Amino acid sequence: MSQIPVKDVTPEKEVVSLYAEREHIYVKFYRGIFKNLRIISSALMLVAFYGASWLQYDGRQAIHFDLPGRQFHIFGQTFWPQDFMLLSWLLIILAFTLFFVTVFAGRLWCGYACPQFVWTWFFMWAERIAEGDRNARMKRDKQPMSAEKFMRKAAKHTIWIIIAVTTSVAFMGYFTPIRELIPNILVLDLGPWESWWLAFFAVATYGNAGWLREQVCIYMCPYARFQSVMFDQDTLIISYDEKRGESRGSRKRDADYKAEGLGDCIDCGHCVQVCPVGIDIRDGLQYECVACGACVDACDDIMERMGYEKGLVRYTTEHELEGRKTHLIRPRLVGYLVALLAMVSAFSYVLLTRTPLEVDTIRGRGELYTTASNGDIRNTYSVKIANKSQQDMTYTISFEGLEYAELVGATEVRVEAGELYDHTIFIQVDPRALERPNYEIEFEVTAVNDESISATSESRFIGPTP
Repeated sequence: MSQIPVKDVTPEKEVVSLYAEREHIYVKFYRGIFKNLRIISSALMLVAFYGASWLQYDGRQAIHFDLPGRQFHIFGQTFWPQDFMLLSWLLIILAFTLFFVTVFAGRLWCGYACPQFVWTWFFMWAERIAEGDRNARMKRDKQPMSAEKFMRKAAKHTIWIIIAVTTSVAFMGYFTPIRELIPNILVLDLGPWESWWLAFFAVATYGNAGWLREQVCIYMCPYARFQSVMFDQDTLIISYDEKRGESRGSRKRDADYKAEGLGDCIDCGHCVQVCPVGIDIRDGLQYECVACGACVDACDDIMERMGYEKGLVRYTTEHELEGRKTHLIRPRLVGYLVALLAMVSAFSYVLLTRTPLEVDTIRGRGELYTTASNGDIRNTYSVKIANKSQQDMTYTISFEGLEYAELVGATEVRVEAGELYDHTIFIQVDPRALERPNYEIEFEVTAVNDESISATSESRFIGPTP
């Protein structure tokens, strides 16, 4: 009886390093419709970022985050720490917006609107201006240092530093009024904290957009890690049409490549050379892909030159690649949309009905009550009035809940814009009018020139037992 042959199939041991050395990415210059769209979206973001701090509204900076004063001023609206709930709502709304966009259109946010990538493209543009296109940079980096190489490197880093510093100044201009900040910088009249944050944001911008670049997107950004769980087979992605493109191979423009068993992909590598994160889209969907469309533009350009149909690499869905119908309306997308609309509606209602006035009343804690010289029972109250508007206001103070009682003290007060005013006032009543020792009362503070601006605060009046 012959023996069954035995074969050792134990896999060979392979040492895998947890640290992958970074390979420098030389991005090739290209043109295309998606690049133009990205230029437009990036330009709008840059103009908004650099220009919004210069806008004036009602005689003051339109957007000013006054951290020392604990106030945010946004187009005539002043937000205080008590309005922190609105900020929480806004962050939740932005998160659900990102979820909705991701389920529907993949990582379009990353490729067209993420600040990290907008500034990275900005820095890469400066790099190309100073050092030339991809091949020139690669060739020059392999050469020893020369006068030309030094001058080009110096020019690049000078432009980077200028962009980083202007970015830092523009960002700080939202916290220190920009019209005060720039003159103070020019005469070197800055406080230690302003100097620190200006330097920090300049270095952070220079490092993130100039040096780290795609490393932030691949390793540091949490969105890159969890966005894939929100994808489904109907989510818009960038993909290579493997059925149409394989087998790959070079050929002449007019050659009958199909007779040679080749697909439409000529294996030119342009889709890899233009990718800002250095991936090969032909390897399939990868979490590093930021959906910027660079590979789509590059491939379409090659297809046009070869006389082939465009779209070998394109924005598509998994269902479309499989020849199935793409479903625009699906449960998870509808769920995100409904939740988003509900939150936006509630947030808008609260914001539009928000009163630029807040009142809090603290009853005097020294004694339950005092007796006036005429025998009346008196309670002391501290009425705290927060004027959240950007104008000085005059308010009247009234109360209800205790008959035959009167306010003693100034019932009309003037509060400056953004001020928290503490006003002491008394309620006094004849003891014979008291039917019980404890009454719920309500103070009302109303603007003199606009009765729609009004706020109330509850308190108690305490007297002797009848």
